[in-house]
Amino acid sequence: MVIGWAALTIDARDPLSLARWWAQTLGWEPADPAPAGVEVRPPDGRGPSLFFTRADGAKPAKNRLHLDLYAEDQAAAVNDLLARGATRAAVGQPDDADWVVLRDPEENEFCLLEPR
Repeated sequence: MVIGWAALTIDARDPLSLARWWAQTLGWEPADPAPAGVEVRPPDGRGPSLFFTRADGAKPAKNRLHLDLYAEDQAAAVNDLLARGATRAAVGQPDDADWVVLRDPEENEFCLLEPR
C-alpha cells in the first residue's frame, strides 16, 4: 500500500486572509476559495499544499506540528515577516538557537532556519 501526502490543513478564523499571507510568504499561489477552505500550492503544482479551513475561536495551545522554513538571509526574512504580521514566539528554544520561532497572524508557530 502506498500513502501519499496531499496537504497540511491549518485551522483559521479567516482562511482566505491567512492563505494569502502564507502564499506571499512562500511565493506560492492561492487557489480560488471553496466552501471547505482555501488551498495554497507551489507554483509548479508539485508537492503537498497548505489548506486553510475555517475554525472559530482562539487557538487553544502551542501547535503540535509546525513548518520549518529557511531563507537565504534569515535576518531580512524575519524582519519582513514581522512587518507583515508575524510575531516572535518563545516555545522553549535555547537562547543560542540558530533558528527563529515565529507565529503567523493567527498564532500558528513556525521556525525560520539558517540557510542550508
